[in-house]
Parts: sequence; C-alpha cells; structure tokens
Amino acid sequence: MSNVRVRFAPSPTGPLHIGGIRTALFNYLFAKKHGGTFVLRIEDTDQNRYVEGAEDYIIEALNWCGIPFDEGPGKKGNFGPYRQSERKEHYYSYAQKLIEKGHAYYAFDTPETLDFHRKDHEAKGKTFIYNWHNRLKLSNSLSLSGDEVQKKLNAGEDYVIRFKSPENKELILNDIVRGEIKIDTNILDDKILFKSDGMPTYHLANIVDDHLMEISHVIRGEEWLPSLALHQLLYDAFGWEAPEFAHLPLIMKPVGKGKLSKRDGEKGGFPVFPLSWNESIGYRETGYFPGAVINFLAMLGWNPGTEKELFSLEELVEAFSLERVNKSGARFDPEKTKWYNHQYLQQKSNSELAQLFVSTQGQQHPSILEKDKSYLETVVSLIKERSTFVSDFWNLGDYFFVPPSSYNEKAVKKQWKENTQQILENLVSFLSSLDSFTSEYVEQMVKGWINETGLPLGKVMAPLRLVIVGDLKGPHLFHILELIGKEESLSRIKNALSTLA
Repeated sequence: MSNVRVRFAPSPTGPLHIGGIRTALFNYLFAKKHGGTFVLRIEDTDQNRYVEGAEDYIIEALNWCGIPFDEGPGKKGNFGPYRQSERKEHYYSYAQKLIEKGHAYYAFDTPETLDFHRKDHEAKGKTFIYNWHNRLKLSNSLSLSGDEVQKKLNAGEDYVIRFKSPENKELILNDIVRGEIKIDTNILDDKILFKSDGMPTYHLANIVDDHLMEISHVIRGEEWLPSLALHQLLYDAFGWEAPEFAHLPLIMKPVGKGKLSKRDGEKGGFPVFPLSWNESIGYRETGYFPGAVINFLAMLGWNPGTEKELFSLEELVEAFSLERVNKSGARFDPEKTKWYNHQYLQQKSNSELAQLFVSTQGQQHPSILEKDKSYLETVVSLIKERSTFVSDFWNLGDYFFVPPSSYNEKAVKKQWKENTQQILENLVSFLSSLDSFTSEYVEQMVKGWINETGLPLGKVMAPLRLVIVGDLKGPHLFHILELIGKEESLSRIKNALSTLA
C-alpha cells in the first residue's frame, strides 16, 4: 500500500473523550503499519462551540499517549494550514463550483419559515425533510428566477448553500469495516454546505480538506456513518476520487445500552478523558500508564485474532489491520482497564517504580525521601504485585517507613490472647540476642525458637505481624523485619506491648 495518509480531525469544543483517542490510535496504527503519515487537523469551523484550551488539550493528550501526529498545528507539512479556521477563504469557491455544476443551490428560507414547515409536518404525523420532495416549493435558487436570486444576493439577504441530493438513485458504498452499504438517495436531505455566517459546514470543509491534503483513508467513528452517502456524493460532484472509508464501532456503556459518556464515568467513578479537564479527572492523573491506556483502547473494537492481550505500541503497529475491526460496539469495562494498568506496572523495573514513588508521593510522605534508592527498590519489589497504581504503594507499604500508629481492632481481638504479652516479651529477649538480622537467618532462628518452646506457629507469627505492620497484611514478614532492621523491629514490638497491654 503506497502513500498512505490518514487524519484525525477533532473539533476543539471541549476535552477529548477516550473514544476520540481510540479513533486517533487506529489512524496512527494504520499509518505506521503502512509507512504512512498521521495528520492532525483541527476542525474549528463552528466558532460558537469553540472552547479555549481545547486544541492544546488534544495535542497534549496525543503526545502523552505516545501517538504524536506527523503533520498538524505546530508541525510544518506541505498541506497546511491545519486549522480549518485558517483555511476558510477557499471553501466558498468550492461551494460556488458545486452551484455552477448544478450540484448545489442558494437557499433563502428564514428560520421562521423552516420552523413553520417542521411544525406543520409534525401536526400531520410527518417529518419535514428539505430535499427533492419539496425544494421547488421553498425559497431557493431552484424555485426562483435568476433575476430574483440575483436581487436577493445584491440586497445582502441571508442565505445558505445546500447540496442538491439526486433523486431515484441507489448508492452502493464500500466500507472497510462494514462491507457494502446501499443507500436510496430519495431519503437524503439537502444538507447545508455553507452557512450564512460565511463559514462552511463540517461536510464541505471535511471533503475539501481531505482532498487537498491527499488523505487516502478516512478512519472515523460510527457516528459519521450517516454522512457517508453525502460525502461520497460530494466527491462524485467534484469529480474527485474518494478515499477509502472505515467506520469504527462505538465504545459502549459498562451497563445498559448507549455510547459511553462523561456521566457514566462520574457515576462509575472512572475516567473517560485521557487528561484531567476542569473537575473531570483523567487517566494520566488517576495514575494510568500511557501504554496501558493505548493497549486497552486498542482492544475495544479490534482483536488480533489470537489470545494475546498485552501489546507494546510497536507490537500493535505490527498486528493492526482494519479488517479485524469489529462492526458491533465494544462494551467498556472499568475493571479491565485496571487489569491492564496492573500488568504494565508489573513489567516496570523496580528502579523506575521507585523513582515514580518518590516523585508522586515523596512530598506528601517525607519519610520516603529519607530512604536510599536500594531500600526503595526492595520495598517496591515486595508490594508491587498487589498494586494497580503507583499511588497504591504507600497504603500497601507505609509500615516500611513509619511504625504503626494504631492496630487493626478486629485483628487485635482475634490475635491478642492472654499469653500473647508474655510470648512477645520472650521473643524480644530472643531477637535481641541475634547477631545477624537477615531475613533467612531470623526466620530460621525464630522458627527454631518456636519449636523449642512448643508454641503453635500462629500464636507467634500472627501477633508479631500485627505489632510490626499494624495489621495482618503485607509480604513475607521476615523480609519486613530485615528491611526495617533489628532496632526498629524491637522498638515496634515494645511499643505494642505497652499500647495493647
């Protein structure tokens, strides 16, 4: 496949939903698989919905996810500018070409007139559609004489330019994901291509820019499938070769029906944006790794044809094909996203995780900063298996840094028996006599002491863990003892003896 050029074309109307990131990802993977170019185009023709900062958010989100664009705002290419608001001068001329060819027309209908027709149709149990059925009865350059049209234009009357949908034709469209699609043109409305405010609609700007930017494949969300017929007709009307189309399935709610929304995230307590936006927290701020986000998004609507679930970005590029994209929507599973992050965390080196632990939690818990690199790496190695996020490290391993300030009440009631005080006092004396305090040596000596005293193992080990950790949790107890050291271990036991006596 030669000269592959794809584009991701979001509107800067707010934060980028993970559905948008998934669309960008599939474009990126397809481009890289075929040695092509990934273009970012900002479709900001609707200035009323423009949100300050949204474009920067889009770019930052793509960069954080590790799928940067090759051409776009701030990255020079041969097809710029890459913001539609900076290209608006040439859209009108293309709309005029369609009028000259008889594929579009001026429409002077006022909002009040159109509203009257809609309500009139509703009263009769019908739906008002501006197309072949009624366009000759409305105020446009098809129903008016040339002189009347020119008079209105000269007078500066508001108008829009509409596409003239053909009558009695069957369109046969091809979609890489969905196969052959047949459309009866009689059901299509005459979409507005150019608005009265002097800006093109999405449909005209999209087609013109895709053509001028030499886009070879349009890979976009399923919500644009109803526009496919119009877009193909526009290509035909201009006499241009259309790109290949692929419409991706929706990302569905975790429960029930419908598309995943911001509200679903708020209800379920999970992110739906890559980065935080106002009060909505993102995947980055929640503690997800970019690779994990990319991995789980790739598996929403695509499958590799194998049982493999964990992919690096390079492996995704190698494995990806549009032919393996599903037609049906992919249900979003918040727990599965956590599973992916857990897997990625396990693959990180202890050194990298220790650095992240310090950078993310060191200021909040200064005792972390008091430990050297080796100590931190060992702690991480002991607790990461039970961690989903780096932010879990402190809650799972705070006892490596500070002595317990309280003891789990249920554990105390269950483990603190009449003779526990005496057992631990005797254990303090025994531990004090040890020359070495390595995990292996202490374990061997303590278990030997337990055997000699004839005590049940649980009578000693469970209370010992309780006084060292503050709870019946944590990795191998003797690893904890070695790390915090002999002096600290004895101090914690003595403190518990006085506290729980």
